[in-house]
Parts: sequence; structure tokens; C-alpha cells
Amino acid sequence: MIEQLTGDLIRDEGLRLKPYKDTVGKLTIGIGRNLDDVGITENEARYLLENDIGVAMSELDREAPWWRDLPEPAQRGLVNMCFNLGWPRLSKFMGMLGALEAGDYHSAAEEALDSRWSAQVGDRARRIADLYRSCA
Repeated sequence: MIEQLTGDLIRDEGLRLKPYKDTVGKLTIGIGRNLDDVGITENEARYLLENDIGVAMSELDREAPWWRDLPEPAQRGLVNMCFNLGWPRLSKFMGMLGALEAGDYHSAAEEALDSRWSAQVGDRARRIADLYRSCA
């Protein structure tokens, strides 16, 4: 029954991978998930987070494989930035990335803080810079 019901609901609700307004103006995603009234559960949020962390790590593996050789705090900081920015924007932090790859963690921290991103995210940037500095 569940398999058939699933098929029925996909047919009737549709499958939308980006948020949209349904016929009565409710923000909806997926297969009829009403985000305005229902939202998501903490377990669903954590599931999405786990997937998004995996995406950020895969981007770093593909574009900057040396990141796996960094000390754990620097890895955490870099994944956090990649999660937040995505690789295309993170790749523009050439000075910071070069400093991380060279093991110059103080310079990496300063490069991260000397950015428009830092002004936008505030304490997050300072915490990530502290992670980089802790590796020196």
C-alpha cells in the first residue's frame, strides 16, 4: 500500500526540488511539504545538513584535495566556509587557500577576515579564523 500511495502522491502533488508557492500561496517543497504550516523536523534538518556537509567535502576533494592533509581545526574551518559559500565563491579566496595549503595558518586567518564575507557573517568568520590560528 505505501508504495502505491507514494506513487499516487508523487503523481498528484508533483516532485519539486526547490521551494515554490502552491495553489493557495503556501511555501512548499518536495512532494507537497507545506513549509509554512508544517516546516521540517529536527531529524529532517539534520539529515539535510549531513548531506550538505557531504557536498562541501566532495567539492573540496575535487577542487582542493590537499585540504585532507590539514590539521582537523583547519579542515573544520574550510568545510564550514565551503558549506556557507560553495566552492565557486570559496575559490576566490586565493590568498587564504594558498596560505592554508602552505601551512601558514596565521596568514590564512587574516586573509579570511580581510573579506566582504567576514563582514557579512561576523562572529562566524572570527571563529573560523581562530580555528586556523589554533593550527600554528
